[in-house]
Amino acid sequence: MDMYFKKFEHRTPPEPVPHSIPRELLYQYLATCNLTLGMWYLWWRWTYALNMDALWFSLPLAFAESCAFIGSILFTINMWKTKDEPKKTPPSNINQCVRDCEEDRPVSVDVFFPSYDEEPDLVRLSIEDAQKITYPSEIDMKIFILDDGKRTSMKALAEEMGVGYITREGNVGFKAGNLRNAMEQTYGDFVVICDADTRPFSTILEHTLGYFRDPDVAWVQTPQWFFDLPEGVRLPKWLSTKLGNWAAPLGRGIEKVYGPVTFGQDPFVNDPQMFYDVIQRRRNWVNAAFCCGAGSIHRREAVMEAALRAYAEQITNEQQDVEKQIRKLTKEKSVDQSVSENLRNEILFDTEFTPYKFHVSEDLYTSIVLHSDSQRNWRSIMHPDVESKMLSPQDLQTWTVQRFKYSGGSIDIFMNDNPIFRKGLNLKQKLMYGGSFWSNLSAVWNIVFLACPIIYFLTSIAPVSAYDVTFYLHFLPYVLTAEIAMMIGTWGVAGYKGKTNFLSFFPVNMRALWTVLRGRKISFPTTPKERQTGNFAKLVAPQMAVFFLSLFSLGFAWYGHYFGGWGSYSEGGLVLNTFWIINNMLAMWGMIAAAFWEPPKEDTADKAAVSETEDLKYEV
Repeated sequence: MDMYFKKFEHRTPPEPVPHSIPRELLYQYLATCNLTLGMWYLWWRWTYALNMDALWFSLPLAFAESCAFIGSILFTINMWKTKDEPKKTPPSNINQCVRDCEEDRPVSVDVFFPSYDEEPDLVRLSIEDAQKITYPSEIDMKIFILDDGKRTSMKALAEEMGVGYITREGNVGFKAGNLRNAMEQTYGDFVVICDADTRPFSTILEHTLGYFRDPDVAWVQTPQWFFDLPEGVRLPKWLSTKLGNWAAPLGRGIEKVYGPVTFGQDPFVNDPQMFYDVIQRRRNWVNAAFCCGAGSIHRREAVMEAALRAYAEQITNEQQDVEKQIRKLTKEKSVDQSVSENLRNEILFDTEFTPYKFHVSEDLYTSIVLHSDSQRNWRSIMHPDVESKMLSPQDLQTWTVQRFKYSGGSIDIFMNDNPIFRKGLNLKQKLMYGGSFWSNLSAVWNIVFLACPIIYFLTSIAPVSAYDVTFYLHFLPYVLTAEIAMMIGTWGVAGYKGKTNFLSFFPVNMRALWTVLRGRKISFPTTPKERQTGNFAKLVAPQMAVFFLSLFSLGFAWYGHYFGGWGSYSEGGLVLNTFWIINNMLAMWGMIAAAFWEPPKEDTADKAAVSETEDLKYEV
């Protein structure tokens, strides 16, 4: 395991994108123009551009475009501006972090490393880096391994390294239960949440604890950085490997015209910079950046206090529901006081208090609870600088399980405890959380966007009244301003791969949505830290079907048009749908290629033994 890490130790994280007020103002102008043009386009689309002879085809596309436009509105609100929290001097005493505190002692911090079945050697590296954490003044820092696997090897590691070891009898609540159990046995003012493979930088506390000088700051999230992402192979080397040395000059010539071309670079689009440096960072201005688990620092007081309020709210809601059922049965206006008190006591006895919600997305759920605590008005801060490094998923099976968990957990929260209707959140926070929810529903209309050009090419039936000049005058300004605004708004962070990955993600997203709608629980798998071997083609069967059906329909339509064999295609319809379907195919191809991607041979030789099973063995 140590040999695997050594190949990447020289890498340094990307710097946060510098904030530019002129660029921000330009984005706001372009985004406003785009939304205005979007409303104009959709009004025209619904009132004048429906194909009345094929409403079965035209209405779903208009619906999908409308849903996508709602997503654009929510995304624009998220992207509106950057408001980084000013950095403050790290506190030297606890009375600098809380109100009305008479204690005179150093700040105390607990660093948690939850683990279930990860290798002790992996956790060892994380502990070694945690022990190198520095602070400009005296600090009481304790490191704990939270071992849900109850392994003697992990306990021996903790003893060897002089860190705390905490375990428990069962695995109730999984990671959330593991954290709850540790919170009950530790006393730090602040808690640093890590994963087993999170290797914190020595500056993590020095750069983040200063935010807690504001007693209303509940937690600080730092960006996650996968420092082992494949760097890929440049085109000249790739051609020389496949075709021989004679092909390398050809590759260099292509790159002189087109620019750098890299194969195998981050095949699973794991790079989280877009999410942390753009999406999360720009939620600071409305106090809506949510916790993402690893790399976050929590104020213990905030977690416990919000949990107590949520616990009381849960008891009250359950009591009201039961009393409502009793009144329906007895036909009485109220429940007897003694019965009500006994009922509340019984609910108190049956309901377990927990500072972290027992949920697959406990970090997101805890964020909603804290943000909605109107009595304290807790704040969250997205710290812009990377303060730790982690391992990335190295195969499509691991990636799929992880994305399914993220998507399903988010959908489950919004279906069963929707923050949009939760008291305590302000309108802007509700819109931010609503944007996260809406994006997880996108597979529904993405399927329409994937199917439309295929249907047009196979049937020559247009989903609009006509692909004429009027259509392009409404459509092109809307689409072009959207692309330009996106480019300006995400300046400094590559976004094309993320957009295509978002489109090709539809099978996993749909499966997560269907799982939640059927009332089934999203499982709690831990992410394997080693590459899984096997054939992952079955995981991309839907993407392969879309790709090859798109390719066939593209050839079918152009052949039929030019040789007059079938169809009544318009030139405008053929051109637009050709660009559309090629974009869809490129999106599908990225996911298909990821299924068959393997690390370069020189990398696999240095790795420790990889798993020899196709099945994921890491379900809790």
